[in-house]
Amino acid sequence: MADTKARTRRQILEVAAEILERDGAQAVSTRSVAAAAGIRAASLYQLFGDKDGLLSALAIHAFDSYLAKKQNLAHSDDPVEDFRRGWDIHVDFGLRHPAFYLLMFGTGRPGRRPPAADEAHDRLMKALDRIAAAGRLRVPAPLAAGLSSAAIVGVTLSLVGTAAEDRDPELSPRLRDTVIDSLTTGPAPVADPGLASRALALDAALAATDRPPLRPAETALLRDWLDQLAR
Repeated sequence: MADTKARTRRQILEVAAEILERDGAQAVSTRSVAAAAGIRAASLYQLFGDKDGLLSALAIHAFDSYLAKKQNLAHSDDPVEDFRRGWDIHVDFGLRHPAFYLLMFGTGRPGRRPPAADEAHDRLMKALDRIAAAGRLRVPAPLAAGLSSAAIVGVTLSLVGTAAEDRDPELSPRLRDTVIDSLTTGPAPVADPGLASRALALDAALAATDRPPLRPAETALLRDWLDQLAR
């Protein structure tokens, strides 16, 4: 029974995805999806509740496709270069699947977080923690995450909203390099990386440790001090 329900759910999402990519989000309705999937509308309501529930599930389905591309990106010895390649994959996904991207990262009203925001933020923080652990992050990771996320989502939405023939091919690469270069240091080690870089590197190391050498309250206090030193 559970397997049948899972297959039906996946079938509905695949049909909805086809409609979304072909005709846009406005064409995705419970009636159109149920008819295309060859099921009763009642079955769709049981699985997703309503159109908003279906679109939320579809956004997660789209994000799974996006993550599949990201997971194919093997880590190199240079976390900053990996970050640049991750930026390019993000923008490329948005341009190849604009309807999906708008569903994942767009928002219908002020104050509402996009469906993909939390998962995207978690993955972004992991990438920045690698850079910090290498001693190459200039600012605290949360600030770097906010700046880079605003830049990459902003430029992708801008390109998605521009006709293909009018897109400037240099827009994303130039913004990518400007943002990343402002947040990170070069690969060559320097004689004195500075107190901020050292604090960020130690904070990243503590965050990656399963069993910190200090008690929880002490670890929290130390990380707060490191955050202050990194500013």
